[in-house]
Amino acid sequence: MTLNQPLRVLVTGGAGFIGSALVRQLIRETPHEVLNIDALTYAGNLSSLAEVDQSPRYRFAQADICDQEAIGALFAEFKPDIVTHLAAESHVDRSIDGPAAFIQTNIVGTFTMLSAALDYWRGLDAEAQARFRFHHISTDEVFGALGDEGYFTEETPYDPRSPYSASKAGSDHLVSAWHHTYGLPVVITNCSNNYGPYHFPEKLIPLMIIKCLAGETLPVYGQGTNVRDWLFVDDHAAALRAVFERGKVGESYMVGGNSERKNIDVVKTICATLDRLRPREDGKSYAEQISYVTDRPGHDFRYAIDATKLKTELGWQPRETFESGIEKTIDWYLQHEGWWQEILSGAYRGERLGVG
Repeated sequence: MTLNQPLRVLVTGGAGFIGSALVRQLIRETPHEVLNIDALTYAGNLSSLAEVDQSPRYRFAQADICDQEAIGALFAEFKPDIVTHLAAESHVDRSIDGPAAFIQTNIVGTFTMLSAALDYWRGLDAEAQARFRFHHISTDEVFGALGDEGYFTEETPYDPRSPYSASKAGSDHLVSAWHHTYGLPVVITNCSNNYGPYHFPEKLIPLMIIKCLAGETLPVYGQGTNVRDWLFVDDHAAALRAVFERGKVGESYMVGGNSERKNIDVVKTICATLDRLRPREDGKSYAEQISYVTDRPGHDFRYAIDATKLKTELGWQPRETFESGIEKTIDWYLQHEGWWQEILSGAYRGERLGVG
């Protein structure tokens, strides 16, 4: 596939956090046409796409990926070259409280997308079949937990520990099976924890920023020693583009930011940055708001990604360090209070989820 060749890219979950970052980047930096399919559940937000919604290369369709008839019709109408399948239930704590939605969306929804993609692909001419890719976006959580050392690679065995990660592992296996059984040209990526602008506020980084500003307690699970590899969302979007444009059919690629941090260190960094950018009126540090709470069930200790394959084969490198990315993220939340205040007034108000 020629670089910068205009492609028709179908993005599922394009009103979500990672999906909207990908859509904005595709419209801003490529000649591609984009169809965004999103059911607009609690985590979908069309205001995250305000900068592109007037582009003639962008369109939105509200549909559930489990709706076979609707998805089939959108394939037939848009005629995609690329499917980037991001739509998923993705919040671990919510999966503990209500796993059924995760099975439905992540497994049944992926099956529906694969079925529609296969029917569509089989009807293409040879040139279009060779160009087509079904790109499934997954998580490093499907591999379970690491100890103090080591990294997840493309050869790491699956070992999911939560309803969320188990449902994503199941969807990964379905995608691989559709390639080996039916020949559907697929690629899979597994990424580490993302952060950045437009992040739904029940996730660690935006939740801590918002609670700091509200003067509320900052709840840290356990002793805050769980480790995650943090990836700035725009770097992830660039990696997704590299994989569906240049990746090898049937292969999987790990995407990580090479920025391991303990959760408590992430929270302290947020506090220190806000101390500088928007000091508390009483002159105290936001770190005084930190409180340790009972850990969530099945909380994996450490995730870390080895992205060597992606870097060496496709030439991708993250642009942001954790320090530069967290600064940009916090500044964005300070400048866009209206975006997250609207969310807090509706489906989510910052309460704790996933207590079992």
